[in-house]
Amino acid sequence: MQDLSAIVKAYDIRGVVGEQLDAELVRDFGAAFALLIKPDSPSVVIGHDMRDSSPSLASAFAEGVTSQGLDVVLIGLASTDELYFASGSLGMPGAMFTASHNPAKYNGIKLCRAGAAPVGQDSGLAEIKDTVEQGVPEFAGQRGTVVERDVLADYAAHLRTLVDLSGIRQLKVVVDAGNGMGGHTVPAVFDLDPSRGGGGLSRSLPVEIVPMYFELDGTFPNHEANPLDPANLVDLQAKVREVGADVGLAFDGDADRCFVVDENGDAVPPSAVTALVAVRELAKEPGGTVIHNLITSKAVPEIVSENGGQPVRTRVGHSFIKAKMAETGAIFGGEHSAHYYFRDFWRADTGMLAALHVLAALGEQDGTLSALTSAYSRYAASGEINSTVADQADRVRAVRQAFGGRESASVDELDGLTVDLGEQGWFNLRASNTEPLLRLNVEAVDEAAVKALTDEVLAIVRG
Repeated sequence: MQDLSAIVKAYDIRGVVGEQLDAELVRDFGAAFALLIKPDSPSVVIGHDMRDSSPSLASAFAEGVTSQGLDVVLIGLASTDELYFASGSLGMPGAMFTASHNPAKYNGIKLCRAGAAPVGQDSGLAEIKDTVEQGVPEFAGQRGTVVERDVLADYAAHLRTLVDLSGIRQLKVVVDAGNGMGGHTVPAVFDLDPSRGGGGLSRSLPVEIVPMYFELDGTFPNHEANPLDPANLVDLQAKVREVGADVGLAFDGDADRCFVVDENGDAVPPSAVTALVAVRELAKEPGGTVIHNLITSKAVPEIVSENGGQPVRTRVGHSFIKAKMAETGAIFGGEHSAHYYFRDFWRADTGMLAALHVLAALGEQDGTLSALTSAYSRYAASGEINSTVADQADRVRAVRQAFGGRESASVDELDGLTVDLGEQGWFNLRASNTEPLLRLNVEAVDEAAVKALTDEVLAIVRG
């Protein structure tokens, strides 16, 4: 019996191709997924990113699904949110082959039930892992069928129905696709002439796209497709300043996350984008609920409340966000990592839809993006700081002991350790699910206060 705990993560399956993940194993994952969802669905939709290994792994997964008598719809090259669109609009469970922002040697599988409902450790992934480890039972009935279907145009059209850009002022937008799937979806969403290499003036919207790294290349020759790392925004920031753009957008490898850069080349914090989009969604549905994870800025629940909404705090991770959205009927949710979730998009995350909201908000007024977003950025933040430690639990206990007894301290353990020190700021310390790391996020009124609190916590964490 094989042990798959190294590659079956909290939210997906991910590993090094050829070492941890191959066609035979993926075929078994496909069969196990089919067994999981067979009582509820006769078909599965499958998409894949631009990595060299993705088409063959997607094909192997399809073989596994059809071996259990279920049918398969292959949508080919797709962003993760395009796969979610297919799952939602077709009413089918889905599988997306991508390792997101991980290096080229990795690949993985993101799974969902019909309507883009997440499959994580607590919602089927552990069951799939057990089935594969113990050996997938053979199915004696008729194999399923495989058909191909292109949903890109439908995906783009659906997004354009959710945010109307037709009446905004003309905007120049630099887009860094990082050689990932944004190079596939951006031209379709913005209705660009395919002969222009992914850029140029939109044929139907008042938008000009300046493309960067739109060539689909799973070796990521220009930079990692991980905009969460500031080093991977440098090229975009320089290009925005060079061409005098109104805004810059950076997508990760599977294009489900979007990072925003203002006209000065400065990164707009994802929490500010969350607050901006929340205000727009609340304008459509006053009093609605907005989900934010516990690492987003305190400005997010403040702004949601000020605009008549109901902020709800949750753990980090898409399965928790989506579950809480379903439970509360929330209209929108945002994470510090630039994942944005929309009730109108089957509660799934789509960076593209968040980007359209930012462009609409910018284009509906005459000011700059930096001026617009300044109202949503109220505090200074450290960003995520990782520390390698031998004993995560021991270091978290030490930090709790050091801060928990302070008169001003409010402590909770919804996800890791969160300590709110009032005017001195707050921090969250979480253990990585997959590495011997502790992740620290600090927020306070200004940079000096952030540094002071960060230094104090790290002195304990790193001993």
